[in-house]
Amino acid sequence: MIETIHQALKRLETRLAHEELDVNAAFLLLEHVTQKSRASLLAELREPLTELQAQQFEDLSSELLTGKPIQHIIGQEWFYGRPFSVSKDVLIPRPETEELVQGAMQRAIKLFGNKLIRVADIGTGSGAIAVTFQLEYPNAQVTATDISEAALVVARSNAEQNESQVTFLQGDLAQPLQNEKWDIVLSNPPYIGVDEASSMSSTVLDYEPHGALFAEENGLVLYRKLAETLPAIMKKPGLIGLEIGYLQASSVKRFFQNAFPKSKIEVVQDMNGKERMIFCEIQ
Repeated sequence: MIETIHQALKRLETRLAHEELDVNAAFLLLEHVTQKSRASLLAELREPLTELQAQQFEDLSSELLTGKPIQHIIGQEWFYGRPFSVSKDVLIPRPETEELVQGAMQRAIKLFGNKLIRVADIGTGSGAIAVTFQLEYPNAQVTATDISEAALVVARSNAEQNESQVTFLQGDLAQPLQNEKWDIVLSNPPYIGVDEASSMSSTVLDYEPHGALFAEENGLVLYRKLAETLPAIMKKPGLIGLEIGYLQASSVKRFFQNAFPKSKIEVVQDMNGKERMIFCEIQ
């Protein structure tokens, strides 16, 4: 029996809830299978799925129920209103990272106005930060780095897909940026302590690249290294924007206070009231 859109949606939501998985994925899967927008689907809830759609929905639902992220099944995630391809080689972009980009742009306008600026995104992954900043802030010349060649393949494809001009360089942290001076450096590095793995959901642990998730020294090693290497390559005035784990603010702030003694350092909360960003304005 062919189900209506509403019946298929409710059945999958119930199964996802039973497995303690994200029920919102059911709607995203239906959008993918029907190639309709959320508004269209809501207007057509009583319409039946075609036989082909019903079969595809059933097959992909089985994958979803294993804990595989919906973004890997449909091949993309939206970030700042744009589609970004994702794969097992990159971290799925999160809404908190959109807040990092937004906060960086607000501060950049105050610091630099309409001047042409050089911006680097360290550990770019899918390219979401670099591509978004370049498109939203046209006077920014953006360079993005990653240690993973596989991640850079995804990032380059996302830049092309979104018609963004970003230069991509392979290398560890700021190492590929050493020959230039930078107005802004942004980074969302791996920051989860290795010992935290046991408390994480299998959807993240089993499917997302561990190199983009975990870091030594209780997740702080890369912030320490950035604080050591960035003073040599930052312009004055300059801006550094970092996404951090919600318990890391005091440690990361200390690294950058030591590295840039005269800077203004802000710890910023995300939409959930957690301390998830640090901005360092270099005077």
